[in-house]
Amino acid sequence: MSTDTATPDADSDPVGYFLDDIRYHGKSDRTRASYERVLRDFESYLADGRQPVPVQEASHRDCMAYVHSLRGNAEESTVATYASYLHRFFAYMTQVGVFESNPMTLVMEEMDESINTDPTRREIDLRSMRAFVDSVSHPLERAIVVTLLKTGMRAGELCNLDIRDLNLETPGPRPEIPVRAGLDGRPDSLFVAADPARGEACNGEERTASNKRKRETTIPVDTELGSVLRRWLAIRPDTQSPAAPLFVSTSDSWGDRLTPNMVHHIVESHAREFGWYTDGGGAEENVTPHYFRHFFTTHLRDRTGDRGVVKYLRGDVAQDVIDTYTHEWGTRVRDVYEAEIYSLL
Repeated sequence: MSTDTATPDADSDPVGYFLDDIRYHGKSDRTRASYERVLRDFESYLADGRQPVPVQEASHRDCMAYVHSLRGNAEESTVATYASYLHRFFAYMTQVGVFESNPMTLVMEEMDESINTDPTRREIDLRSMRAFVDSVSHPLERAIVVTLLKTGMRAGELCNLDIRDLNLETPGPRPEIPVRAGLDGRPDSLFVAADPARGEACNGEERTASNKRKRETTIPVDTELGSVLRRWLAIRPDTQSPAAPLFVSTSDSWGDRLTPNMVHHIVESHAREFGWYTDGGGAEENVTPHYFRHFFTTHLRDRTGDRGVVKYLRGDVAQDVIDTYTHEWGTRVRDVYEAEIYSLL
């Protein structure tokens, strides 16, 4: 890594400029070294082509070709990591006004779709999933399973939900805690924030999981999910947390916020009973909380034909797109969701 103390120029050395900035933001030397390795490799790739291209002029096709060049020489997880580093680099440089646009946005969406439609995953039809949900009787466990299946959120995002993040038009028995401002005028909805991070305090409580959304998302709550959540709230134990978590343990860690490990254990135990989980099985065979995200994505996308709405609900779209859907939340998103979301009960 360069030891030059001079501040790199954004025009002549955008990679150096970025590396300097993330140092000011407190990134570790190890993180900076990882970024430098990837970004300099990308820079060399662009320079070695038939027509050398400066990093700041890289197009969507340049980025796509670079990612493609990595395949066959690296594991898919490594390819995904390299792509995410490029995406963060271009996103930052665009945000601070050095670059005009982020050519990696479309590349990341295309990669995401290829992962979500992986044909090797176990395919479960709606009738079988209904039978699975019907077999889950405990109010907490049923609420967890139905919430994951109806919203497509990650296990960590579910664990980070607080009482204030749920706005039910008919609230039923719930603590007297006002809903967050973002839910005003949006009854029967769940708010999934983007900011909770593992090890950091949010709403007065240190979190055990990070949310991975690009931006906050408001997800409609249909009649079935609302009923399941009210049943859970009727027996939800009191908690000492100032954040008032929505989902808390009813076993050994009585009243404590659920952790992703607890959610995985709950889903795994029920999946085993259904023959949907075996030791040594991979993602293509075992049903886990992340499988429910896959189920939500494929079934809702097939029903709606609207990839934009599905990506908004998953929290996967870029800022400009998510802003559009946020403004249209009361019409397009809710209308499409309520018309097409599958019945589980």
